Amino acid sequence: VLRRFHSSPVCPKSRPVPTEFTNQDGKKRDTSLVTHDDLFERVAQDVKTKATFNKVVDLFIKADVRRRGHVEFIYAALKKMPEFGVERDLAVYNKLLDVFPKEVFVPRNFIQRMFNHYPRQQECGVQLLEQMENYGVMPNIETKVLLVQIFGEKSHPMRKYQRIMYWFPRFKHLNPFPIPKELPEDPVDLASFSLTRIANDRDAKVTVYQLPCTDITESGEEITIPHIVGIQSPSQIEQLAQHNPSRPVFVEGPFPLYLRKKCVYYYILRADPIPADEKVEEPYDPERCLDYPLQLDLDLDRDLGDEESFDVEDLDEGPVFAMCMTSQGDQATLNQWISGLQQNNPVLGQVPTLFRLEAGPKELQGTAETESGHHYGSDSATQREERQPEENPDIITEEEPRRSQGMKL
Repeated sequence: VLRRFHSSPVCPKSRPVPTEFTNQDGKKRDTSLVTHDDLFERVAQDVKTKATFNKVVDLFIKADVRRRGHVEFIYAALKKMPEFGVERDLAVYNKLLDVFPKEVFVPRNFIQRMFNHYPRQQECGVQLLEQMENYGVMPNIETKVLLVQIFGEKSHPMRKYQRIMYWFPRFKHLNPFPIPKELPEDPVDLASFSLTRIANDRDAKVTVYQLPCTDITESGEEITIPHIVGIQSPSQIEQLAQHNPSRPVFVEGPFPLYLRKKCVYYYILRADPIPADEKVEEPYDPERCLDYPLQLDLDLDRDLGDEESFDVEDLDEGPVFAMCMTSQGDQATLNQWISGLQQNNPVLGQVPTLFRLEAGPKELQGTAETESGHHYGSDSATQREERQPEENPDIITEEEPRRSQGMKL
């Protein structure tokens, strides 16, 4: 005989569904575990901000008291955090930890603790802490309290928290050249910051040769003039003044420089290494630097087993005279940089200049029809040949590949 269960008419047949999860026709949307990724898209259709992300979390918490499907929801939320711009927000991580049910996954005895009580939930908590570690977010006391309430003091997420709190304070100020979290948005300021970071001389001076602007030609077309920012130190100016005018100098690039998630490109002005027969060793000045001596003469006793010769590969790649950054890496733009360098380096008017340029990214490739052509006239190739002898008669374009990819800064 089949026994049937009877329920009271007061008990609802199904739980109420929030209005955010219903269609315009009033039908219930699919709220299964597979659609947690779509849950963020439904609520945040127009704009993705921290407020909309918190709204989705609050809706999930209020939808079910038992928090069924919380592991899948947390994994989906961790994947969506970079899209909402909250991947470095500690309060949002604590809010995701609060999604876990409290005092349910805490082991009651040593046997449960030994057999990894609720491994799937503990693995999810460790994954949340690892994402915090990857983005450099340091937990606080609220994170610890949540982990103790959820998993207990002898759990894998709690051990992960202890490791983070042990190593993060030691590595926080380890970098002697830190990068700010928020990089400058202005391209000129970003180029100045990047060039100062590359230069190995505190006396190096940053010069803005051209500011970015928008101009309108006689035909009514709108063109964009790129920015040109360069850097040069007094020692580089002195070294370039002593350069042999019969030997050419080279403009090479673009070379990438990564600042957090942003990549910028720079160009260098360099020369080939000086031949061994032409090198002149300057006498060492012991009073040049008293705090950090450049040479040490130590008479140390050597043992019979000590080797007097060292196998060190010394590769001379030639001197670097200057560096620059520009948003348009064509030859005409770099010609303006060389012309600006002639004010402090008159020897560039006598030295032939060769361009060894590679195919850079799209933002650095100036097309002859739109950018270079409008900026320098309708026939860019003809005017480039006419203007080069006026600025520097010895500027030559070299088509052969570069002989050395490295550089010495």
